[in-house]
Amino acid sequence: MPYLQRMHAARQYSNFGPLVCEFETSLRSRFSAQSPVPLRLTTVANATLGLELALTALDLPPRSRVLLPALTFVATATAVLRAGHLPVLADVDAQSWLLTPEIARQAATQGKVDAVLPVATFGVPHGMAGWHEFELDTGIPVVIDAAAAFGSQWLDAPTGTAVFSLHATKCLPAGEGGFVVSTRPELIARVRQLTNFGINLNPAAGVPVGMLARIGTNAKMSEYHAAVGLASLDHWDARAALRRSAHADLCARLDAAATPALLRWQAMAEPVAAPTLLCVRLPSAKSRERLERVCAERNIMVRRWYQPLLNAMPALDGHSVCLPAPAATSIATDLCGLPFYLGMEEGDAERIAEAVHAATGAQGSAARGERRRSA
Repeated sequence: MPYLQRMHAARQYSNFGPLVCEFETSLRSRFSAQSPVPLRLTTVANATLGLELALTALDLPPRSRVLLPALTFVATATAVLRAGHLPVLADVDAQSWLLTPEIARQAATQGKVDAVLPVATFGVPHGMAGWHEFELDTGIPVVIDAAAAFGSQWLDAPTGTAVFSLHATKCLPAGEGGFVVSTRPELIARVRQLTNFGINLNPAAGVPVGMLARIGTNAKMSEYHAAVGLASLDHWDARAALRRSAHADLCARLDAAATPALLRWQAMAEPVAAPTLLCVRLPSAKSRERLERVCAERNIMVRRWYQPLLNAMPALDGHSVCLPAPAATSIATDLCGLPFYLGMEEGDAERIAEAVHAATGAQGSAARGERRRSA
């Protein structure tokens, strides 16, 4: 309520109001503490527009080829298309489920790549040192889609740009919104201008203030959303700790409920700072179907996140380039999203673990028998 009261007292509800500016300052302070170089940051109405405008701000030629993983949410690809470019759908690492600099290097040797849009898959961050070296070596700009990675993805290298989501489903919710952070001040200046229709507000920009300098859109964050974002940020550290604890507890329960080695987890250097999803791979497509069936019988909702892959989306047919993606295809055959959220009760976690045990128990016995016969 205090932030909303301040908003009403100021009587400014949009157009880079005081709460938006305060929110941006607070976010920039967090990122600057992890960065070796100065950073700039601007809020946007949502992360999809953030991706679109960050790509637009790169000033690439029309129909440039933008490399992104086949395993991601559809917004990554639609942002590329709406920016006037061509999505090039690539594979991911089989262990981390990320599009890595090594994969991007290989793709760039096999065909033209004008920009790379890696995704912090399910909130797992990218090592920015590798992408910094990639940019230095190739001259190809990189923008990280870090929609779900607030608190985990930092710009801790000399160069970097990332887009974050503040959607209601994310760990720092503002209801709706996002922000772009970068080591490149000129890119952030262009993104901010683009969020305001492309109107110039900078007296030193060489274009009269109030004149249209670029073709932009209305992608500004409102004061309402900044108020929610500021309130969320006030409690973020405590809630992030709760998320980590609850996530670790549920993962441990699932590992205990299933036969060892049946559940395959996404590899990461360290735990995600504030997890919002719980995704796991089963041994096969049939194993996943069995778990989905057991969960449905017990009124437990599961999801097939990021599936089908982008290279199977009809709307992208003829509007994208599909590179071989064996690892992403394999992941998509057996990946299952299980319920996870703040406020889960003890009984909820136990019900999920029991369902995993019921779905994998017989399969685990067969696997143990096979190992004994092999021995």
